[in-house]
Amino acid sequence: MSLFRFTARRLVSQVYCGLQAASSKKQKFCLEMARPSSDMADFREVFAKAKHIAIITGAGVSAESGVPTFRGAGGFWRKWQAQELATPEAFARNPSRVWEFYHYRREVMLSKHPNPAHIAIAECERRLSKQGRSVVVITQNIDELHRKAGTKHLLEIHGSLFKTRCTNCGNVAANYKSPICPALAGKGAPDPETEDATIPVEDLPQCEEDGCNGLLRPHVVWFGETLDPDVLTEVEKELEICDLCLVVGTSSVVYPAAMFAPQVSARGVPVAEFNMEATPATNRFRFHFPGPCGTTLPPALARHRTEIIS
Repeated sequence: MSLFRFTARRLVSQVYCGLQAASSKKQKFCLEMARPSSDMADFREVFAKAKHIAIITGAGVSAESGVPTFRGAGGFWRKWQAQELATPEAFARNPSRVWEFYHYRREVMLSKHPNPAHIAIAECERRLSKQGRSVVVITQNIDELHRKAGTKHLLEIHGSLFKTRCTNCGNVAANYKSPICPALAGKGAPDPETEDATIPVEDLPQCEEDGCNGLLRPHVVWFGETLDPDVLTEVEKELEICDLCLVVGTSSVVYPAAMFAPQVSARGVPVAEFNMEATPATNRFRFHFPGPCGTTLPPALARHRTEIIS
């Protein structure tokens, strides 16, 4: 079993959010490399030769589209932070409040559009696929902006705002309704003075499978829940075959996603980080390009002079 698979399986059995890095003495991938390069020409030469490119993205790639993160100081919806609402326990106690929160987020996202970073990634995937090369996007984001930009090979490890899962039958379905149910129309305002709508459970989103009518929940990974093992298996496969890895707009502190790129780097594969600032993993990578992803990523992924387009 590979180092990646062993460590991933061990970590995925734990909650995904807020998990701290394991001791560096116990993780081979924690060995630091020399200070990373910001030489774009050097990166472009590596990019031109890569056959299987894995791109790991986080909140930073969507921040430039105006997507709120609900993390850190000021990341409140009404009087609560996401950690207080995005849990199975919070949903069990007050499904109306949690659905108001997610209804608000869904409505916000319906007004947002992919930025140049999303578009550069999708265009790169389309172009390289014609050359027999592959690009996979492994995202921690639940906003579907990669999908909206046109990315096809997409692994959403934390789920999607626009999918629901039935708490009764378990059915997962895409859902782009606005509002998602009549009772949530006009609800979800984030102002701290707004009172809860206190919507009866029977009026919240319901399963449409024949004879079910179970209460739906957002199909996202909440605090205290584990990642989908099927999705994680696909991630493992892609990271084991990639010959170039990009880390885009992620702080590299939330596990298990934070271990993906360092383990790729540990087997000698070039890793390039595109982020506003250095992260705890930066010194393990070959390249680091500081600044907004929408500015740094498009020239990095543009057509290389050696590419042959049929």
